[in-house]
Amino acid sequence: MAVSPEYMPENPIDFRAPPPSPIASGRRSSVTNDGVLSEFLEHSLRVPDLFLPDNFFPKQKIVETPPRIDCQSLNSKESNSVLKTLDSIARIGCFQLVNFGIPSEFIKLVSVMAAGIFQLPSEKKAAVMKSPEKPYGFEEVHGDQEAENELSEEFVWSKDESLKLDMERIWPTGYSNFSEKMETLSSDLGNLAAKILQVLRENCPRKSKYANDMMQRQDLTGPVCCLYKHRRDIPADRLASSLGYDVFSMLIRGNDYSHALCLHICDGSSQFHVYSKKGWVSFCPDKDALIVTVGDQTQAWSGGQYKQVLGRPIFKGEDEDNISMAFLYSPPNTIICCSKTTKGKALSLGQQAILAIILTLVYHLLVYFYKKL
Repeated sequence: MAVSPEYMPENPIDFRAPPPSPIASGRRSSVTNDGVLSEFLEHSLRVPDLFLPDNFFPKQKIVETPPRIDCQSLNSKESNSVLKTLDSIARIGCFQLVNFGIPSEFIKLVSVMAAGIFQLPSEKKAAVMKSPEKPYGFEEVHGDQEAENELSEEFVWSKDESLKLDMERIWPTGYSNFSEKMETLSSDLGNLAAKILQVLRENCPRKSKYANDMMQRQDLTGPVCCLYKHRRDIPADRLASSLGYDVFSMLIRGNDYSHALCLHICDGSSQFHVYSKKGWVSFCPDKDALIVTVGDQTQAWSGGQYKQVLGRPIFKGEDEDNISMAFLYSPPNTIICCSKTTKGKALSLGQQAILAIILTLVYHLLVYFYKKL
């Protein structure tokens, strides 16, 4: 009987690392090499002290007060007033408007009523916060902005029906009356802004050939007003840090709403700051003056002749909280499209498909009757 060979299990292949190479006698020892490596890593991984260049952060410049433009002389197209207006917005992007026909008592009444919005409890404000889907309401604060929120608060008003319903739920006793007054004020300011814009358009030395199209795409859905509550007795060091924060946030974020002109109501402010990519300037506004700043739409149709700026009033040493308002004006399409060239109407993809089906049916019917005949 044959004996089967005994089963021998296969030995796994043994992979072993090669032995270390010996250090040459002429080289330093491994301990010495480790010291050099450690010193190199210590110097290489050290975080350097970084300093921003001076021209990165826009320096504040104190400029002479912009000219006071009488609205009545602007309406009569007096050459001197028009030239002063054009020169002021070309230099610093704004000018002051006086004698504009809106009673100061009515403006103060609206400001007093607006203060009631910011007196609502925090939990009620949280129900009407701004969002990408709802661009109106209270400005939500995140992270580092919480400290800045102690200095000022913001509420964005519009004639949006959903905002009105939300605000009437949390402020049923006062919002309807306030919104009615705001609609009257925004209508008056809108008519005023339309006259100013017409004067600028008629006297602009250069215009973009795409101005009408750009302004039409940027049209706002109704009037928009940003209301700000400025807190009193702000320490000087906190106010300075807040202004620096505002410069960065406003220049980076810009304005959330495209507009042609912005009309600022800030009676009682000690300074007015104007931010732009060219710099940061400030001046002392006159009493009862309306500050008019240039928006992105005006920059578009002027071909860059007038640069967009962002404005903010500053209140110092006040005994009580102050309210300021910034009305954003965008002209309606009926005004913008008056000089727009006529273009052929293009068919949509769905209309083309329906037309193709109809032509196919007509073709088959013609073929059918032709065969019958």
